[in-house]
Amino acid sequence: MSERLLVLVRHGQSEWNLKNLFTGWKDPDLTEQGVSEAKEAGRKLKAHGLTFDVAFTSELTRAQHTLKLILDELGQPGLPTSRNLALNERDYGDLSGLNKDDARAKWGEEQVHVWRRSYDVPPPGGESLKDTLARALPYYVQEILPGVLRGQRTLVAAHGNSLRALIMVLEKLTPEGILKRELATGVPIIYRLKADSTVESKLDLAG
Repeated sequence: MSERLLVLVRHGQSEWNLKNLFTGWKDPDLTEQGVSEAKEAGRKLKAHGLTFDVAFTSELTRAQHTLKLILDELGQPGLPTSRNLALNERDYGDLSGLNKDDARAKWGEEQVHVWRRSYDVPPPGGESLKDTLARALPYYVQEILPGVLRGQRTLVAAHGNSLRALIMVLEKLTPEGILKRELATGVPIIYRLKADSTVESKLDLAG
């Protein structure tokens, strides 16, 4: 039986990360730093001797571009890839495109903090983390996990909040626990799973 390998990586820094804007489903591309982060992620995975059988990403450019750069570094540019909005970033609704400081000025520091850091309170017109999990998790269970358990080495390039949904399940985190988990841009997390889909080992390639 080949290894049950699942690698998660948040996209590299985007143009709106740099400008401190709420991004959500808006579609800015990577900055120069983000491109460098994605390439470095590919080099780190290559240094660990990893190759992949299949990849998954969102419908958003920053995640797709990150995946492309990683696969180029791995020498696997034609890897079969599924794109799905289930892996999109959390939709920030009316906050999308706003500078975070401007949002605080408009709605107040406390309210913006609640929207950003609560588990189940969505911003106006947008999604809570719980909502994001509700669409990302079924996709993981139905489309990603079965292949991993069959021995397909799987790479997922997505977003901070959609990946949090997967990590919450993989690491059995509480809603409070997942809210505290920060994901650095462009840093692969390597999971190896047991046959029952629980985590056998985890390696974070930060640093």
